[in-house]
Amino acid sequence: TVLSFGAPGRVVEVRNGPVITQFGVEPDYVEGRGGKKARVKVGAIAGLDKDLQLALGAKSIRIEAPVPGKGYVGIEVPNQKPAVVKLRDVMEAAEFRKISSPLAIALGQGVDGTPVAADLASMPHLLIAGTTGSGKSVCVNTIIASLLLRNSPDRVRLIMVDPKRVELTGYNGIPHLVTPVVVELERTVAVLKWVTREMDERYRRFALAASRNIEDYNRHLPAGEPIMPYIVVIIDELADLMMMAPDETEKVITRLAALARATGIHLVIATQRPSVDVVTGLIKANFPARIAFAVAGGVDSRVILDQPGAERLLGRGVMLYMSGDAPAPVRLQGVYVSDTEISNITRFWRGQLSDEELANAAKPLISSFKLDEMVEKGERKESGRGASAFSAGGRPSTPWDRSRAGAEDDGDAGDSFDEGDSGDEDELYEQAVDLVRRNNKASVSLLQRRFRIGYTRAARLMDMLEERGVVGPPVEGAKPREVLPVDRSRPP
Repeated sequence: TVLSFGAPGRVVEVRNGPVITQFGVEPDYVEGRGGKKARVKVGAIAGLDKDLQLALGAKSIRIEAPVPGKGYVGIEVPNQKPAVVKLRDVMEAAEFRKISSPLAIALGQGVDGTPVAADLASMPHLLIAGTTGSGKSVCVNTIIASLLLRNSPDRVRLIMVDPKRVELTGYNGIPHLVTPVVVELERTVAVLKWVTREMDERYRRFALAASRNIEDYNRHLPAGEPIMPYIVVIIDELADLMMMAPDETEKVITRLAALARATGIHLVIATQRPSVDVVTGLIKANFPARIAFAVAGGVDSRVILDQPGAERLLGRGVMLYMSGDAPAPVRLQGVYVSDTEISNITRFWRGQLSDEELANAAKPLISSFKLDEMVEKGERKESGRGASAFSAGGRPSTPWDRSRAGAEDDGDAGDSFDEGDSGDEDELYEQAVDLVRRNNKASVSLLQRRFRIGYTRAARLMDMLEERGVVGPPVEGAKPREVLPVDRSRPP
């Protein structure tokens, strides 16, 4: 086919992989005017992808022109029977074992079957994108399994955000979690702000110890003092957060991505909608390592990889992996981890906890509006005393731990907080009543825009308006609520 279109070449290498076979085609020479020979241009072969797909009867053809470090053009043809890449095969390979970092992760196998592993600590953050069913969630589970199989809770801690409620909730109860898997969108920004405060506190401790990063700090710890653990923040769906609170989410993620590397805090963010309003330029700038699964079109591929190619992937775990120091993305077949394997791993780690520890691990975070308003009012008692969120013994002092401590001291943390905040709340409530009656409509977004407050505080005000008969119940979709007429029989 290549010869018939006036671009002769010859196959010089064949690389058999688990899903595709790559044929290395070296461009030949064509005779021009006057008998002078000229080498066939690479673009002439790269433009024949559709014709080669027709001639070979293949589902999809991807042409890598040229293959980095090689003297030929790579034509990738799908195999008739794809093979499954197992996690154990990659973890037992020399490519994985030579990574000494505790954050080593198994990714998959290359086009020639070579295992590929990476170090999350050197990335330092990872962005994953792909359509539904392309293998994105399996890749996230593979990364989590790689970390759990090699690290104890005192070495690596995890924070998981799962707005879809079905992908990561099975990890609840393992001792590596700083807090149970966050599924409420309202609490996600508050959790990310807590991670930011932990990052700032770690930098303060580094300054006192004259250390540059977490490795240097742990290397010079006094005898008997627990090491500072790594923290890996895993967000399974970024699009939901960017729709709910785009400004706050982008601001917190960008700051963490830019500054958190030295403190041992790393981000793994996945999304199924790689558009410019979700994966913004500020977020992409601090995520040099990216993984693209099959996407809908070339525009989505350019958003995640800054070049086309992901739209020609086959799906089911086939990815383009771009590390921070690679000249071009590498095609891999991702590792497959079954639900049974994940269940076995989590069951083992839950078995290491006592009944009391297991019960505490299942408790939720402090309510989101309290945590948000504590941040807004500067009530950071732990940070004010100069104590890190990880107290002596390596046990994390999460927002839930601090709320329990306040409840033990004051009798009821919730009541004491409401009493201390009642003045501002009543004043804002009256303004909210006046606003919704003047506009004859009520919504959380309206309160956010007019009063310039966060989502959680606006939602709390809306609940109060509903309880006191000012607005009606929530309606289906994003429509504003109905403003009820004034009931003269009700006491003011």
